[in-house]
Amino acid sequence: MRGLVIINGYPNAEKFIRQGERIRSALQAEGIETELMKNGEVSACINADGRIDGAILTRYNFAIYLDKDKYLGRMLESAGLRLFNSAAAVENCDDKLLTYLALGACGLRLAKSIPAPLCYTKNATPNSAFLENTAKSLGFPLVAKKSFGSFGAGVRLVHGMPELLKTEEEWLHEPHFYQQYEYVSCGKDYRIIVIGGKAVGCMQRIAQAGEFRSNIELGGVGRKAAPDERYLRAAELAAQTLGLDYCGVDLLETEDGPVLCEVNSNAFFDGFEQVTGLDVAALYAKYVARVMKN
Repeated sequence: MRGLVIINGYPNAEKFIRQGERIRSALQAEGIETELMKNGEVSACINADGRIDGAILTRYNFAIYLDKDKYLGRMLESAGLRLFNSAAAVENCDDKLLTYLALGACGLRLAKSIPAPLCYTKNATPNSAFLENTAKSLGFPLVAKKSFGSFGAGVRLVHGMPELLKTEEEWLHEPHFYQQYEYVSCGKDYRIIVIGGKAVGCMQRIAQAGEFRSNIELGGVGRKAAPDERYLRAAELAAQTLGLDYCGVDLLETEDGPVLCEVNSNAFFDGFEQVTGLDVAALYAKYVARVMKN
């Protein structure tokens, strides 16, 4: 059996390569010959008859897809390659609002969210009626989020109409949305890693002073956590509903239980491993080996 680990062709930090290497090494420890490639190194094309070139199928049995390139993922699946995670699952996680739409009927509690109208017109101005309705529905402060982004980028706390108008002006031509602010969970959340539909561990992330975002990349710190079963089951339900083989689920803690914040299909696990003592790469590799052998 041969496997392929695919990362983005333009990694902007060493940790992207390190994560791929860790998974590749773990798969090889399971007896699976595995290569690491950037997405631009993977040969794939749409032929004149509309078929996807399936030459890659003669070399690999599966691919660990650590990228968010929705086109390559769909092409590889069309050619018959098994992806961990599937192209559709990655796409639904990459777009934060699509995540909410995909989870809408599964019974999870979600943060109340309002999508901003998409704007394609140069020199347009924000829709005042939309802003007034958003403020009335969500109250202040509220959370503004770009639909695409990682590590806390494109997320801000908005305290009043002047800030809301400024945000809408700045983001007018980018997909974004607004969410109700959860006071109880300010500056902290739970990151739960789910593999094969089962929660394998949990880390609580705590923001640095003066910051409401708990991302480690923004100075937040992590500690091993053991929340009640509602949080673990919520993370598993999110992963199962989205069809994810592997993910990190971020949950907000409220007086009424977990509220889903985001789901990351390619969650980094360096900090998580340091805090929990788990070997996430090995757990993921064992799951992939078990699936492929069955």
